Amino acid sequence: MSTTRKIALITGGSRGLGKEMALRTASIGLDIIITYKNNKAAALEVVKEIQSLGQSAEALQLDTSNTATFEGFIALLLETLKVNFEEEAIDFLVNNAGIGIKSPQGNTEEKVFDELMNVHLKGVFFLTQKILPYMKNGGAIVYISSGLTRFAIPGYSLYASMKGAIEILNKYQALELGARGIRSNVVAPGPIETDFEGGAVRDNKDVNQFISQSNALGRTGIPSDIGGVIAFLCTEEAKWINAQRIEVSGGQNL
Repeated sequence: MSTTRKIALITGGSRGLGKEMALRTASIGLDIIITYKNNKAAALEVVKEIQSLGQSAEALQLDTSNTATFEGFIALLLETLKVNFEEEAIDFLVNNAGIGIKSPQGNTEEKVFDELMNVHLKGVFFLTQKILPYMKNGGAIVYISSGLTRFAIPGYSLYASMKGAIEILNKYQALELGARGIRSNVVAPGPIETDFEGGAVRDNKDVNQFISQSNALGRTGIPSDIGGVIAFLCTEEAKWINAQRIEVSGGQNL
């Protein structure tokens, strides 16, 4: 088994922030496995971009909201590691896959609650549990939260609550995995210009202006503002950063 190769698994890596995370992490010399839910073509394009940087990459299908599929995914992951990377375990896990739903509490149906919980809490919890036996000691986990756990915007109480639960999980994860030297941290982006929630921040001029005016740096975030932070947390330089919530928002709603 190689002693120098390091591999990061990034869920939801076919577009948006996940794609940027994958490319930036590859740019510092890591091999990458991304997951995608439906768009295989987009995922394969990301794989090609990573390979053009000189790193190995693969894309695996995964619905992170469906825990019944996790055993099969782990089997596929292990086969991919063995055949394509000559490895038996990964070094880094970035739990990025997610959806955005704006739903005021008074109008939220139970099915919406379940959908957000399955993607942002249940799926993340149990996928991490399944992967941990196949993570190398001394590696790291990164969870993606949101600036909305610090500041409130009407309509996001449910989404933010799920992310808040992840921030608590992160602390316990760091404590429980400390004996293995596995670090666990949360990155909490502010509003970013992607296709998240239908591209509201990117494409709606009023929303974009509102966010920009309430940001210390006077603009909204872009994917490249986030990817480098994820890559940094997968480096030796970040070895003493653990159990932290790192907000990457440019100074939103101070």
